[in-house]
Parts: sequence; C-alpha cells; structure tokens
Amino acid sequence: MTAENGFFHEILATLEAANKHLNLPPATFERLSIPRRSLIVSVPVQMDNGRIRFFTGYRVQYDTARGPAKGGIRYHPHVTLDEITALAALMTWKCAVVDLPFGGAKGGVACDPTSMSQGELMRLTRRYTYEISTFIGPESDIPAPDVYTDEQTMAWMMDTFSMIKGYSVPGVVTGKPVCIGGSLGRASATSDGLVITVMEALKHLNLSMKGMTVTVLGFGKVGFHAARILDSVGAKVIGVADSKGGVLNNDGLDIAALAKHKADTGTVCGFRPGTNMSVDELLGAPATLLVPAALEGQIHIGNVRNIKARIIAEGANNPITNEADKVLADAGVFVIPGILANAGGVVVSYFEWVQDLQRYFWDEAEIKKRLTSIISKSFHEVLDISRKDKVDMRTAATILGVKRVAEAINVRGLYP
Repeated sequence: MTAENGFFHEILATLEAANKHLNLPPATFERLSIPRRSLIVSVPVQMDNGRIRFFTGYRVQYDTARGPAKGGIRYHPHVTLDEITALAALMTWKCAVVDLPFGGAKGGVACDPTSMSQGELMRLTRRYTYEISTFIGPESDIPAPDVYTDEQTMAWMMDTFSMIKGYSVPGVVTGKPVCIGGSLGRASATSDGLVITVMEALKHLNLSMKGMTVTVLGFGKVGFHAARILDSVGAKVIGVADSKGGVLNNDGLDIAALAKHKADTGTVCGFRPGTNMSVDELLGAPATLLVPAALEGQIHIGNVRNIKARIIAEGANNPITNEADKVLADAGVFVIPGILANAGGVVVSYFEWVQDLQRYFWDEAEIKKRLTSIISKSFHEVLDISRKDKVDMRTAATILGVKRVAEAINVRGLYP
C-alpha cells in the first residue's frame, strides 16, 4: 500500500460503505473519520553495548465516546502512525460490536524485537510507558498485548506506571500475568472467541465441525491457540504458515509437535510429516476454513484467487485488503471480520479490567461462559444486519459498531 492508499485509507473506505446504510449527520461522520488524539514520542534506550538508540513510539486514541480507550501495543519494524491510527479505528468499532463500554486505541514502537535482548526490551518498554504515561490509565486508556508483546511486556508497563503513581495500579493494562491481577482465560481468549464465531457460522451454513479442514496463516499467540482449539473440537488442521513459509499435510498436522518444532527451529518449515510450501501456495489448499492470524494485508489482490476456503475467520486485524474482499464476496466466501472474529481478546480484557477495579476475580469457567454469551450474541446481531441490509459480514459488523459509537457521540453532544 502507498502512503496515499494506506491502511487507514482502507478503514475509511469501509466506514464510507457502512455509512451508505446509516446516513449519519455530516458532522458525526467527519468526527468518526478523524482520530481524537495522536501521540508520537521519542524513546531513548541504552542498548547492551552501551550505545543509546532512539526509537519512535505511538499511541492513538481514536474515539472515547463510549468509555475509556482500549487497545494493544505492538513492537514491529514497520509500525507507522498510519497503521496505528487504522488499528485504533478498528478497535473502536470492535469494542462497540461486542457492546463493551470502551472506546478504541492502539499503540506501538517501531523496532525489531527479534534482534533485541530481554534487557533491551525491558528498557524500551519502561521508557515508552513513561513517555505515554500521561495518556494512559485505568479510567482513560488501557493498553494490552499485540504483535511481539506479551504478558511480560504488560507486567513492565504496569510496574512502570505504578512507580510513577506511587502505588500499584493493576487496571492500567490487561493481558498481564495472573499473579499481578491478570485474568484466567486471557491467553487464549482471542482464539476462543474466534472458534465461537466459526461454530456459529457452521450452524448458519449447515456445515459440521467434525472433520472440517483448516489452514492457519500465522503461528503466534492467536494462530497457535486457534489451531489447538479447532483440533481439539474435531476439525483437521492441514496447513500452517508463519513469516518464513508454510507446511501442509492433508492427513492433519500434530499441533503440539508442530509448536515444539517451531520453538526449536524458529519456523514451521521443515516439519515432518508435511510438505513445505509458500504462503500463497498454502492459500490454495482445499480447506473448509482459513484463519489468517498474523498481520494486516496478508490476503491481497495478488493471491486472493488462490483461496479455496468456504469460510475465512480473521484472527488478525484486517488481514484482507478491500480489493481482495470484493473478490471473496463475489466468490461467495463467508468472511467473519476481525472486529467480530478476534474480539474475544478485548472481551476478556474487559473482564480483567472489571476484576482489577473491584479486586474480585472469577474462575475460568465463569469467564468462558460470559465470553461465549457475548460473542454468540454479537455474531447473530451482525448476521441479522447482513441479511436485512443485504451486505457482507464486514460491512454489517462495521454498521453495528459505527452506529453504536455514533449514538454515543450524538447523545453526549459537543463540549463546550
């Protein structure tokens, strides 16, 4: 994507498509097209060799009409303001689709975490947290893990913020370790929610989970847990890819053994029994379900016609470009958009935040029961709009999310 036609441009195009059905007042639509606040910070870090390097960090609060901003922090070499703004907009719609009392935000640092030591990542995280500390807080903006960040990253962020305040503030982040206020069920929540939407889609399409074939693009937190859970409920995961390539076995992959292979070698490539292939080749595997679970733009006009899947459940945020989306819609592929399919993570983040604020924690069975209820209800609300307005599921989900945000904006009014 070019700067003139970047990720945020794609999000605005989806917003415009939704507005054809909503007919929002011009001022409301304009507000929804512009982030509320954007912060760019310089993050100086002393590296292990003594050199001081300067990284660029971002935090964007897209809209807070429905409540405190909520969204992850990613560490990646290609982090830009355009990307973070787009992801913050998606978080805004996502929180509204599942009817959480949150607005949307996103943050990130442009760095290569794979080439940094644990000490360097800790110093980067602590300084970045300090630089955005006036932006975040349990009543204003609550970060969470995203690409190349995890519960340890959140522990450093929570500790740094707490040191600034002078007392422990567990509710400032979610996705942190259970021992400091994290929630049970959070590690696999995004994938749990995705599988719930797949089960609802199968009912809608009169298909069965048992023996259903699956390919997964991305074998990180979301991709691994999605593959593991789908395998455990009777689906057959035949293909998995990561950033270095893919592996296919039409008889089904041993997910636990594949995870060990990736941990040992750094990639799924070379796993046996299995055949190595490129990501584009893997897209052509005759699977019922495809789960793109890495970065945005994985599926584009150059490879979309390879896809044989009947259903796509987006584990990543906007892994399908708008051009590719049109091709899939014309081909009759049932796409469950990320603002619904991967919303399980923010739902359980909401549970974690609530538990932190009340200092009372639930057991995992209660969390999974509440998650299933919220995701199932949201799926059918989106499906109803899709049928009523005769639009694809992405447009339907955007209509639902944008409508709820617009209602909050309009009822609150303009200050001063």
